[in-house]
Amino acid sequence: MAESPTILVIGPRWVGDMVMAQCLFSALRELHPDAAIDVLAPAWAAPLVKRMPEIRQQIDLPLKSGAFEFRIRRRFGRLLRGRYDMAFVLPGSWKSALIPFFAGIPRRVGHLKEMRYGLLTNIVPLPDRLKRRTAQAYFGLALGGAFRAPKLAVDQANQAALLGRFGLTAGKFVALMPGAEFGPAKRWPSENYAGLAREMMAKGFGVALFGSKNDAEVTAEIAALAPGAVDLAGQTRLEDAIDLIAAARLAVSNDSGLMHVAAAVGTPVVAVYGSTSPDNTPPLAEHRELVWLGLSCSPCHKKICPLGHLNCLKTLEVERVVAAAERLLEMPAAA
Repeated sequence: MAESPTILVIGPRWVGDMVMAQCLFSALRELHPDAAIDVLAPAWAAPLVKRMPEIRQQIDLPLKSGAFEFRIRRRFGRLLRGRYDMAFVLPGSWKSALIPFFAGIPRRVGHLKEMRYGLLTNIVPLPDRLKRRTAQAYFGLALGGAFRAPKLAVDQANQAALLGRFGLTAGKFVALMPGAEFGPAKRWPSENYAGLAREMMAKGFGVALFGSKNDAEVTAEIAALAPGAVDLAGQTRLEDAIDLIAAARLAVSNDSGLMHVAAAVGTPVVAVYGSTSPDNTPPLAEHRELVWLGLSCSPCHKKICPLGHLNCLKTLEVERVVAAAERLLEMPAAA
């Protein structure tokens, strides 16, 4: 293998998973200091990838999420022939390994998952204990290097402009991320987030609500119940959310992509869990509080509560999350 290999990473399709993929990127950079590392990922991921210094460039994946499109994958793979020495396939699906296979990349690394014999040349064992621990599983593909928590770069100029635009002051507001693309079984109820928002504002902090346009209905409910909260759902690009969350004194989030973003920019995080477990995908933050009831029915890892009651989140009291937030707020603010 060349001393300065060219590496292609087939990236994941969720925000949080893409953030956690940096555990692999940093290990590859350590093992191959002069390598050119590219990421093949959906176009939406570009703002995240641009904040990762290990990556040379992103190549946009020309496919809709979940689409098989065998012929397109074969044609796209052939366009990449001769460009890469190694490939790392992060998604576990059979189709995700097709492009590096058709590209003829000599070394193709990944977990077996959907019986990908032949598509991969180097199948890395995945112990049962790591099957839901995404960051550690991705890191394990490097087969070396040191495990490092993800770290996203912040654009200070963009951050300052956004703070002025939305009337926020760095270190003086709390970022709330009440959405979860995965499904409602990850979402702490709106009325509870509103109660938390009112408590934070009573302590003298501003409150900003973050999310995509898909979260706008949820954030609007919270804003209506907590007058004074700034509703930013659907009003910011992903790169804007990165920079604004980095300016927050504290972030409170469901188990979501933005939770991992907050951790990666160094903001203290209170993470609220329901259908998932903090043992599997916690925010890799230096300062964090993990709030989970740990009921007998959880973690179920379902998008919708199979029992119909969602007790893992509905019975999680505001006071418990407020107490977790207060413990982090008692620490000295970052410079």
